[in-house]
Amino acid sequence: MGIRILGTGSFVPEKTVANEEFAQYVETSDEWIVKHTGIRRRHFHDGANFEMAAEAGRRALENAGLLPEDLDLILCTTVTSDYYTPSLACIVQGKLGASNAVALDVNAACAGFVFGLDMARMYLENGCRRVMVISSEMLSQITDFTDRSTCVLFGDGAGAVIVERSESPFASAFGTDGQGAFTLFARHPQNQVPFVEGRSVQECDGFAACRDGMLYMDGQKVYKFAVTAMPRAVRDACGKYGISPGELDWLIPHQANIRIIQTALSALKFPAEKTICNIEERANTSSACIPIALDEAIRDGRIRRGQKLCLVGFGAGLVYGGAVFEY
Repeated sequence: MGIRILGTGSFVPEKTVANEEFAQYVETSDEWIVKHTGIRRRHFHDGANFEMAAEAGRRALENAGLLPEDLDLILCTTVTSDYYTPSLACIVQGKLGASNAVALDVNAACAGFVFGLDMARMYLENGCRRVMVISSEMLSQITDFTDRSTCVLFGDGAGAVIVERSESPFASAFGTDGQGAFTLFARHPQNQVPFVEGRSVQECDGFAACRDGMLYMDGQKVYKFAVTAMPRAVRDACGKYGISPGELDWLIPHQANIRIIQTALSALKFPAEKTICNIEERANTSSACIPIALDEAIRDGRIRRGQKLCLVGFGAGLVYGGAVFEY
């Protein structure tokens, strides 16, 4: 059993920050950033994450021709929820007025949308009629703007899809390397509990120099993981689907870094012209990368009904995931 996409939507904040603007805060340049990342601009939101998520959801409903009460489940993926609790999904359910929908969050970092889509498929198989998956991220809120190696990479945005059950095939492949958990992470600020004299999280994880609440990344280790994990996920998902990667119509990868994407494409011997890439204008929006790119490519006519798609992502955890299905 597979899925059929009924509608897509995305939201990208109006505020655009070009590479040159970072030179005010760190030693860098537009030339260096473009050469090493492929990014020229990114978008930052001046409000709440739930605003972006809800707007992407509204646009997906409009695109599908559905009402909020037509939804049975809302899955939100994020690493930057506005609150510890309630979940982003619960807030979005209320903002949309989706009174019949159960709501919950998923945290699988930059691979979150692929995980969420596979979870949606399983819920559909067990009785749900329509599931909305929203990936919404405000990485600007956890970016260390004093760290020139990471601050230029990230942006804000949200993407959403609505899916129903389909008899067409769906295949997925996932993996986790928890030994690499501290390769890419952001710590919660820690409360001082008056009743215990325990060790701090910083002492436990061994990264006391990292700023609480800010992203830390070992770029070389993440690169090494990504250029292996992405081709593996594509090959494994395609193998389960019963096709070779070359038979795909489109590959939509996580928009982390143009060098990672190019290296993965080379390993797969997959053509760049069949790859959806918007990193130049959107940067890395974590789990929102793939659904934003998917929505944009559907709306501009590149992706058409009947075409075979592969979505592939990787991220903190370390985790990776790939999914193959027909649009």
